[in-house]
Amino acid sequence: MISAARNHPGYWAFLLHRLSGLALVFFLPVHFWVLGTALDEAAFTGFFAWTAHPLVKLGEWALVMLLAVHLTGGVRLLILEFLPWSEGQKARIAASFGLALLVGAAFALGLV
Repeated sequence: MISAARNHPGYWAFLLHRLSGLALVFFLPVHFWVLGTALDEAAFTGFFAWTAHPLVKLGEWALVMLLAVHLTGGVRLLILEFLPWSEGQKARIAASFGLALLVGAAFALGLV
């Protein structure tokens, strides 16, 4: 059973922010490795052809979602630091997560 302190929107926003940050930490070395393959044209061409696979496209969407969740979670933390606490905190948390979903949906639909 989840304790009352951990069943709060603020806790879930904190958890999503931390987990998205960890996932991005694991993505960064792969990203730099791929950038390194750009030095070898044949390797990069082969890798670039692989990126057309549907699972890679799903991974791209997941990456954009992770970035959007991490960004909006960071903005939420800045708001907590610099604005006074109010009863509207739950609404701000929901708005930040909604914005992340909107960015992910726009990317998935090819609008970005």
